Amino acid sequence: MLNLMKTLVAPRAISGREKAISDKLLTIVAPITDKCWNDPMGNLIAVTYGTAPEGEKKKIMLCAHMDEIGFLVTYIEESGFIRVNPIGGINWVAAAFAEVTFAGGLKGILVPEAGTAPADLKPEKFYIDIGAKDKKEAERKVQIGDFCALSGSVTRLLGRRVAGRPMDDRIGCAVLIKIAEKLKAEPVADDVYFVFSVQEEVGLRGAKTAAFGITPDIGIAYDVTGTGDAAGAKPMACSVGGGAAIKLKDSSVICDYELTQEFAAVAKENGIKHQFEILAAGGTDTAAMQMSGAGVRAAALSIPTRYIHSGVEMLDLNDAEACVELTVAWLKK
Repeated sequence: MLNLMKTLVAPRAISGREKAISDKLLTIVAPITDKCWNDPMGNLIAVTYGTAPEGEKKKIMLCAHMDEIGFLVTYIEESGFIRVNPIGGINWVAAAFAEVTFAGGLKGILVPEAGTAPADLKPEKFYIDIGAKDKKEAERKVQIGDFCALSGSVTRLLGRRVAGRPMDDRIGCAVLIKIAEKLKAEPVADDVYFVFSVQEEVGLRGAKTAAFGITPDIGIAYDVTGTGDAAGAKPMACSVGGGAAIKLKDSSVICDYELTQEFAAVAKENGIKHQFEILAAGGTDTAAMQMSGAGVRAAALSIPTRYIHSGVEMLDLNDAEACVELTVAWLKK
């Protein structure tokens, strides 16, 4: 899982510009699934067909978003400094004085204007310095509409805990890959669709169209979630290392009750470490799947993560692997 994550965090792919990570994922999932394609929105979809006879099997959609938050270039000043517009929910305090990487590999640093107080760290106060002497030199490297994001990384901490970015949601993508590997070795009865969705960070857009096209009987989302175990965090019964987090609700969805109970029962039967998640603010592709078409039974398995939308998102790989084990056990049951 650690080596896979190092591979997945390398490409920069903000919402709407996901081709680099989609291409990387395609090389990984194509050999371990039966069919792969990109839909018109750019979602990468793969399917592993079930062993049950046609007419007797369900369509199960497993979804993790492959986009990340970042920035679009909006203006280049005479000084060569680059102004940007945020794509997704940027934590400007966490982003200040960080390294950014453009699609072609160009590096820069995201900094606030001199003298800006922490309370005034807003988009219009930031610029990117690529080291250009003036506008003319900057324009040889960067154009209006180019994108960048905080540079990707994975740092191994104690035990099986890691920090870096974008854990949100490349860890969900890694979970889907590991599930696909297990199903290739031991197929299940139902058709399982693996969806690596686009534009989740700007409104759950890709999962909605993917679910409309697939018309799944059940949809399961995989994403990071907040925790209550960081210093000063608001009370929340979800912690790093506590196992797979079975989502009950967030601000965008109330999960299918029977599905959440099924996951909890399967986890207990198989001795899989798990916990329940109630997220006060925020949402995932679960909501988009649930409201697609005539409606889809939807649930989510989350990976507890500290410091979300920063350069040091931290999680425990054991929790991600618990999500893999729980999903496979549930699919078999």
